Amino acid sequence: MKNQSIITYITFAVVLLATSCKLDNIPDPNNPSIASVTNNANAAQLQNLVSGLESRSKDYVATAQNAFGTFGRDVWYFNSNDSRNIQFWLGLGGRKPDADFYGVANIYLSPYQAIKQANVLISAVNNTSVITAEQKLAYSGFAKTIQGYQYLIPANSQYKNGIRIDVSNESKPGPFVTYEEALKAIQAVLKDGYTDLTKAGTTLPFKLTSGYAPFSSPAGLAKVNRALAARTAIYQKDWQGALDALSLSFFSITGDLDLGPAHVYGAPPEAFNPFFYVLNSNVSNLPVVHPSFVKDALPGDSRITKKIFVRNTPLINTVGTIPLSSLYQDKRWATNTSAVPFIRNEELVLIYAEASAQLGHFDDAVTAINRIRTAANLTVYTGEKNLNALITEILFQRRYSLWFEPAGHRWFDLRRYDRLSEIDVTLDAGAVFTQLERPSSEVNWDKFNK
Repeated sequence: MKNQSIITYITFAVVLLATSCKLDNIPDPNNPSIASVTNNANAAQLQNLVSGLESRSKDYVATAQNAFGTFGRDVWYFNSNDSRNIQFWLGLGGRKPDADFYGVANIYLSPYQAIKQANVLISAVNNTSVITAEQKLAYSGFAKTIQGYQYLIPANSQYKNGIRIDVSNESKPGPFVTYEEALKAIQAVLKDGYTDLTKAGTTLPFKLTSGYAPFSSPAGLAKVNRALAARTAIYQKDWQGALDALSLSFFSITGDLDLGPAHVYGAPPEAFNPFFYVLNSNVSNLPVVHPSFVKDALPGDSRITKKIFVRNTPLINTVGTIPLSSLYQDKRWATNTSAVPFIRNEELVLIYAEASAQLGHFDDAVTAINRIRTAANLTVYTGEKNLNALITEILFQRRYSLWFEPAGHRWFDLRRYDRLSEIDVTLDAGAVFTQLERPSSEVNWDKFNK
């Protein structure tokens, strides 16, 4: 199957929440075909597509967070059932990412499946008469917002390899575009979604989960959209664009730092929170906190006590040439159904600080830095007010505020500033990667479909 594009697999991906084999021509009411929901879909079918999209939009989380976290040494992902997570992800023995690199396929595949799901939703909305023109804009605005976010996941992990943006026709996917072109296209998708949401009235014609509770209106989703645009802008080094997007988002220096949309989890058929582990239990398959995260923290930083549990005995992994040991465990998740935020106001405050510093607005940057520091029970910033010093401080605060969150902040942040050498590999004697490699399925698709 390696001569088949990974994008082609999306044709067979789940459109709602499940699939079944085709045995005859009798329609399956539980698993309708794409055609059946893109031709005058009823309200229930549209709701199923929305729910399916929200559910599918979190499928990247477990793999991406564990892999990105390990690459950036936020965590080590211990997996006693398979030594390759440690050996490959830490680059032990000179290993480097290749086209069939172990355990990372979902970082590429899952976002494109969500993008496909969003395309199906948009097609269904455009070909139904059961909703008004204004209501259609709410559906399409939400779908495009999710698409923009999902594109960003493979774009950041593939980096200079580039990604495909045009995947509307799975049998004829568009060409790979550069990282810079991808970011520009992502901003265009987000902007289209934002424009739709601003014209979509005051109420949503569909329901979202509690993960979007603070944003369950077109205006609320528009603020989420602009928050994602601000994140994308700093990857583009579009500092004024980041500030402009923040002004239309849910950003607030004085507001709740934890405010933001989240991926929800629950009992089957929903998945459980993939990062919940019983504290102090004798488990061997979990991401453990990298010891440097605790060692490098400033004395009294409340983010350590808020996020990190100190075990009675360390967890140890011996699959590499050097035994790895951590006494620390993630304690952010109260239950196995706890929601996982994917962008929070705390990140937006730090984006404001970074963009302000880059534009020479040093006092504004310090104000934002101090909001983060005082929230963590630290004293205010007293360092120099120049670009290099402020960026160093902001990256340090991003490390502790955004630790082990889905976007892989530390790995990408240090890459953005050519500081990957700052990642501590002394405890594992491994390597630090710059990017993942293009999947072999994509390489072979282009090879055999010229």
